[in-house]
Amino acid sequence: MSGGPRGKFRPVFRRWRAGRPFWGGLLLALGGALILLTLKASLDVILHVGMQGLAGYLLPVVMLLCGVLILFSPAQRLFYSVIGVLASLGTWVTSNLGGFFVGLLLGVVGSCLTFGWLPDQEPRVSRRLRRKMAAEPHGR
Repeated sequence: MSGGPRGKFRPVFRRWRAGRPFWGGLLLALGGALILLTLKASLDVILHVGMQGLAGYLLPVVMLLCGVLILFSPAQRLFYSVIGVLASLGTWVTSNLGGFFVGLLLGVVGSCLTFGWLPDQEPRVSRRLRRKMAAEPHGR
């Protein structure tokens, strides 16, 4: 039965997700969270300590904040994605090689997805559907 709470939540969530660069913001936020977690790793695991001061914690927090702001304020996505990619690249020096490369890559990919997202773009027609439409006779 689709009348339960799950049946009501899923269409609402899909509509909310369709109106914003969801995957880009999520990847950017996950990259920031991952880098923050690698800062708390034991000293045996840490490859590069980096600056122990404010920058080591500030840049991943900025990444996390930009990812959340992209999800909840998609109108400002271009600004947040530029700040997010700069913060992601800055973690290379300040935060354990950008969270052992994984957090850095998640942040850069998420920022790029967000920067390239267009809200008013028509959905793409699949190649299979285009071939089917081209094969149909035009006299119908």
